Amino acid sequence: MDTSLLLSLFAVISGFALLVWGADRFVHGAAATARNFGVSPLIIGLTIVGIGTSAPEILVSVMAAMQGNPALGVGNALGSNITNIALVLGATALITPLCVKSETLRREYPLMFAIMLVALLLVMDGELSRPDGLILMGGLGALLYWMIRMGLRQNHDPMEREFESEIPHLTTGKALFWLIVGMLLLLGSSRILVWGAVNIAHALGISDLVIGLTIVAIGTSLPELAASVMSALRKEPDIAIGNVIGSNMFNLLAVLGLPGLISPHVLEPEILSRDFPFMIGLSIAMFVMAYGFRGDGRINRLEGLLLLGGYTAYMVTLYISIKQ
Repeated sequence: MDTSLLLSLFAVISGFALLVWGADRFVHGAAATARNFGVSPLIIGLTIVGIGTSAPEILVSVMAAMQGNPALGVGNALGSNITNIALVLGATALITPLCVKSETLRREYPLMFAIMLVALLLVMDGELSRPDGLILMGGLGALLYWMIRMGLRQNHDPMEREFESEIPHLTTGKALFWLIVGMLLLLGSSRILVWGAVNIAHALGISDLVIGLTIVAIGTSLPELAASVMSALRKEPDIAIGNVIGSNMFNLLAVLGLPGLISPHVLEPEILSRDFPFMIGLSIAMFVMAYGFRGDGRINRLEGLLLLGGYTAYMVTLYISIKQ
């Protein structure tokens, strides 16, 4: 194997490792800092933890756009959403079935679909422009405001107790230390990762979009996978699904919006003909499984297997499109 390709592969692997650990330290420090300032566990979980688990995607998208590879950031946004639903939730449900009781999540489902519809309408012209990016980032601000209002008004939501047990107890000094360390790790590792991923794409003759949809999307979704599996094993299924819904909304607003702001560009046609339909279809499948029309929502092992089958089908579709 070529030396430069080996170096790029090492950059991707080490970048992923530092990215995952950096995201964990960032969330650890930010959540503890917010607790020390009196922020409620539900608000911390909905906003800080949600943004923290999406921090790898956000930083990679920014770095890719700044380095002139915005398609990698767009692929990362859509690919991460597909990975979150099909791979993360599918694998988690296969390990332990998920029973959903949170009323907050019931309110987030339609909001997630509304955000998907807005994002789709913005890119239907085949471009991701600066106005598109501004609209999506404005939507991010509105989403955070809505989540804070929801956290203030919601009483006795099952997720609040689950978040309470997850937030670490640290002194403010130690919490700020980990917050800063986590952010620095995220910045450095995302830069390394994008450099390696772009080099691999060019060496193999694969587009930045496909690399973003596959290798980068899987790697940046590792925090969601770890958080969802651990939450499910701790009998906190609402957090497991909440992580995925929150991350997917942040991905469409911030991870897709930032490349438009930083580096407006024409989108590859496959985004509308292949990637958006897969993402919407899997989102509908998750909603049907987890909403709970006659009681608590539930994703059982068979449904988890079906979601994993959907992810396999998507990977096969990508492989066929590369070969053509």
